[in-house]
Amino acid sequence: MSTPPHPLSGPAAAGADASRAAAVWRDRLGLLLESTGEGVYGIDMDGLCTFINRAGARMLGYEPHEVLGRNMHDLAHHTHADGRGYPVDDCPIYNAFRAGVPCRIDTEVLWRRDGRAFPAEYSSYPILDGGQVLGAVVTFVDITERKQQQDLIRQARDELEHRVAERTQALSQALGQLRDLQAHIEHVREQERIRIAREIHDELGSLLVGLKMDVSWMEKRVLDQPTLRCKCQDMRGLIDRAVDNVGRIITDLRPSILDHQGLWATLEWQLQDFIDNSELTCDWAIDIAPGLKDPGGPLATAVFRIFQELLSNVARHARATRVEVRISATASDLTLRVKDNGRGAPPSAFERPDAWGVMGMRERAGHFGGWLHIDSQPGQGTQVILSMPLYQAGAHSRLPQERAA
Repeated sequence: MSTPPHPLSGPAAAGADASRAAAVWRDRLGLLLESTGEGVYGIDMDGLCTFINRAGARMLGYEPHEVLGRNMHDLAHHTHADGRGYPVDDCPIYNAFRAGVPCRIDTEVLWRRDGRAFPAEYSSYPILDGGQVLGAVVTFVDITERKQQQDLIRQARDELEHRVAERTQALSQALGQLRDLQAHIEHVREQERIRIAREIHDELGSLLVGLKMDVSWMEKRVLDQPTLRCKCQDMRGLIDRAVDNVGRIITDLRPSILDHQGLWATLEWQLQDFIDNSELTCDWAIDIAPGLKDPGGPLATAVFRIFQELLSNVARHARATRVEVRISATASDLTLRVKDNGRGAPPSAFERPDAWGVMGMRERAGHFGGWLHIDSQPGQGTQVILSMPLYQAGAHSRLPQERAA
């Protein structure tokens, strides 16, 4: 006995299975759309809504059935945040299906049913079937809280930058005042050195000269007394040594050449004195623009004191056998370079809080708009470059004063 055929068999049964499968997937896609917190809707080629999930409809202030079939641009994207109209031809959402160009925007607003706007981030992607564009799918989310947080962060950053600017200005003013005070102290110190040097020269120097004359007078009157004459000769020798020491002290306090012959001659004199006393091999050159006026005043004093300190450091600390000195001056600036082949030091040694000598030289230079650069490594010697602005007129040429000692 044959079994009767099933009511749905063959092609008809296959079609029913496909319909049931499609219905299951539609239900699952519907559940998926309803489960997400983002708004999701679809539009056809006319911009009319073909579907929208409940979250998206409520974000816009509608029920889903109230949105279906309506033009979504006219409904929720018709105006910019500043009130300007938003032509549909400029809408990135519509470009998704017109030009097949996806987009992701977070700088615009969408409009609710009650006329209130909210900042939104939306994405629009074209729906393709066999290469043909059928519409677009749009997802959007309310980013009001994100924008508020960004505004708070921006306000906090602006306030912090404002406070930093205020503190920086205050620190700059304090640094400027401190630098001015340091410069004033250095000026007072130089004036005191000049006064002391002058008094030593005028008072003590005169006394020593007078004493030497008296001893010479006495020596002439004791020619027949060898003991007294020998004593007078010893006293005169002591007086000569005292005169030499007084001269050295006066020069250490304030070399008179700086006041009478200017900075250029003083730098050469100081360098030659260093060569004579240090017994180091020294290669040096001085380039001064012809007709360039000597800067004089506090600037000249600052340059001389820095140069003096640099040479003193080489003599006391470098343990070098050779030093190279280059001094050049143009209409705009003065550059001074001292390089030795000594033991060197790590860069951190020149940045220590107690590196008073380096700090003092940098402050002297900084007060006049200059700078001091130190390049040194252990075992590789040290190079120091000083640059100071001059702002004077004159052409540059090289003086034939390069020599090696």
